Amino acid sequence: MAFLWVVASLALASAVSGCGVPAISPSIAYSERIVNGQNAVPGSWPWQVSLQTTSGSHFCGGSLINENWVVTAAHCNFNPRSHVVVLGEYNLASSAEAVQVKTAITNPGWNSKTMNNDITLLRLSTPAKLGSRVSTICLAPANLVLPSNARAVTTGWGRTNPNSQALATALQQVTLPLIPQNKCMQYWGNRITNAMLCAGGAGATSCQGDSGGPLVYQTGNGWTLIGIVSWGSSDCNINTPAIYTRVSQFRNWIDTTVAQG
Repeated sequence: MAFLWVVASLALASAVSGCGVPAISPSIAYSERIVNGQNAVPGSWPWQVSLQTTSGSHFCGGSLINENWVVTAAHCNFNPRSHVVVLGEYNLASSAEAVQVKTAITNPGWNSKTMNNDITLLRLSTPAKLGSRVSTICLAPANLVLPSNARAVTTGWGRTNPNSQALATALQQVTLPLIPQNKCMQYWGNRITNAMLCAGGAGATSCQGDSGGPLVYQTGNGWTLIGIVSWGSSDCNINTPAIYTRVSQFRNWIDTTVAQG
């Protein structure tokens, strides 16, 4: 019953705020095996952003949470002086508009040795122009409880072949099972904390270049950001769960930081 209440409240959140509802519907196959992902429908993940150098090289993903703010991973080491946010991107070879970042605010608990609390907020210098290909994602509430058999979708331009350094040109998507904490610890031991979420290990995974990007969960026709691509096996092993920053753990910090401007 509690889970039904949470799902209902997530659906209500997207209906009220307009977040998490793409104007262009994604095409999801919950059986597909982005290592082992597939090309996304252009514009169907409108909150996905590309973090790039000023010369146009993609290095991380991120998610637009309102017209002024993007959330990404702390380990992306975003520098407002030498990096930009690109909104509405699908093909990295295109020339989508780059937006400057005013400030990057990393969670004070971030630990680069343990990868714990891997989350940074980026305050855009100018508000994003929202439209069919640029819109916001709903944030997981602080009390979010997900069902044990839940599946989620991650997106990004990261390496699609663990044996190649080449990034994907078109935005990739893959559906992943969420892995319970105790099962995840069978792979990763006590490196796993309450600030982390595990997904994958079932023939697909995120890889280098996907870092900072979204892990989203569907309720009705709306989507909620539950994870941020953080870390995993160095060889992008498709049979080992990857680790995501657990957004619900940081909801209060996000809300407070955004409210302070």
